[in-house]
Amino acid sequence: MAFKRHQINRRVIDDLKNRSTIGMYFYIAVTVAVLAADGFYKKHLTFSVFFLTAMLILAVFRICHHYLFDRINKRLPRLNVYIFFTSVYATSLTWGIGFAYFMIQPGEPSSKIIMLACTVGLNSGGVVAFIPSWGTSALYNVFMLAPAAIVMYYLGINLTLVFLILLFIIYMMMIALRGNHEYWNALENEHLLKLKSEEIEKISREDVLTGLYNRRYFDEMFNIQWKAAARNTRPLTIIIADIDHFKPINDTYGHLAGDAYLKKIADVFSEIFKRDTDFVARYGGEEFVFLLENTDRNTAFDLAEKVRSRIESMTLSHYNHRIQATVSLGISSCIPELEDKKESLIQKADKALYQAKNSGRNQVVYYDGKGC
Repeated sequence: MAFKRHQINRRVIDDLKNRSTIGMYFYIAVTVAVLAADGFYKKHLTFSVFFLTAMLILAVFRICHHYLFDRINKRLPRLNVYIFFTSVYATSLTWGIGFAYFMIQPGEPSSKIIMLACTVGLNSGGVVAFIPSWGTSALYNVFMLAPAAIVMYYLGINLTLVFLILLFIIYMMMIALRGNHEYWNALENEHLLKLKSEEIEKISREDVLTGLYNRRYFDEMFNIQWKAAARNTRPLTIIIADIDHFKPINDTYGHLAGDAYLKKIADVFSEIFKRDTDFVARYGGEEFVFLLENTDRNTAFDLAEKVRSRIESMTLSHYNHRIQATVSLGISSCIPELEDKKESLIQKADKALYQAKNSGRNQVVYYDGKGC
């Protein structure tokens, strides 16, 4: 699966939420601090009430939304994402309007310096928090700083500071762009590492030649399914298949022909045992094993007979040679108990296979013993 950069998926949304929501606690504290500094709220009571109320509502809303995100996402995933981004932009724009109000007031030097310092701090933290989405980071930056720069420029107030604010906006955008590039590089490396790990795990489970599962993974799955069958009191069935007279194929036509035949016979097995719960593995050499959950005797026998019939009629053309063979199969089945030895089920299937071989090959034998 190809990695898609800059795609706002659930992983990125979670990163944005986790990186930014903690800042809302600081928004509440900083809002109170800037309004209280030098008694600003006393001189601008109406603005202070509206500003504090708006920031409190936004902060509480974003904190609550953070904890309710998963619940809302189950019903309204797309709307949930819109709500998150809208609340982010509303927060930065509301603060930006408050910042502009502070900066155009006559006098109030202490309050302006404190507000400017807090705005720079909150803006820097927010821009870094939203680095996973450069667009969000950029808009957050602009919404927080641009209103003050625009109003101050229009009114002709402290144009030097206006110029510095614009420079700071550009600088933070560059920081965000670089951080965004590094973030997506790290995410891509994580994706590639995951794919490589899955590939290695797949290789460790598969037989290289046939593409079926290997003996080691069969042992793992047999242990799991044995316990599951014992807990649920359901039958567990094993079929062992062995290609008759396979050695002469290698001796007569060569190992490449033998390998080609094994691949073709593996395709037949995969076509017949196609339930999600069916497990097919190469047990070793020309021997294969089928592990079937909750399968009664008649069904198992019919499947084994279908395998036998298909293999008998199958031919492989290899360098103008027609290669044909048969297969013998042994079946054992039981409802296991946890104290039973799981190896006994394999041994019984092996005994049935031995009987099929001794009785002329190209046949299916079911082990008739009781229990596991």
